[in-house]
Amino acid sequence: MARRSRAREVAFQVLYQDDLNPQNNPAVGDQLLVRRLRLPELIEFGRHLVSGVRRNRAELDAGIAAAAENWSLERMAATDRNLLRLGAYEILHSDTPGAVAINEAIELAKRYGTPQSAQFVNGILDRLMHQQQAADSGQQAADSGQQAADSGQQAADSGQRAAEQET
Repeated sequence: MARRSRAREVAFQVLYQDDLNPQNNPAVGDQLLVRRLRLPELIEFGRHLVSGVRRNRAELDAGIAAAAENWSLERMAATDRNLLRLGAYEILHSDTPGAVAINEAIELAKRYGTPQSAQFVNGILDRLMHQQQAADSGQQAADSGQQAADSGQQAADSGQRAAEQET
């Protein structure tokens, strides 16, 4: 198993533990990361994933719920729910390519989930990624439109100043 994949696996285990035992001290999860990963760069990557999911959990859950038509998070298996959170965090808030984040989540789903988990996780994360890409391209189009409007306004202002100088 690749090193970052191993860090994702341990981060998933911490998130699963958080989900089932919400009263646990976060330091318990950090101790698990340190014990299992050992290498400083992997510990840091694992911490980044865990803290990112914890910090953005409400947003991640809302995005997953929107992408998971006819499924509430409460109805999902805890393994699937936490794999989705981890994958969604990487898609929405990291520099990990979306396809890589999805493939990593699928591999963990095959290992820890039910026989249907890999397809379930794949479908929801793929939909989430495409929704994000559509939102990003819509934002880029809006930004381009705003830039064009700003340029047009500048040209109009220049034309008005020129007309005023002529009179």
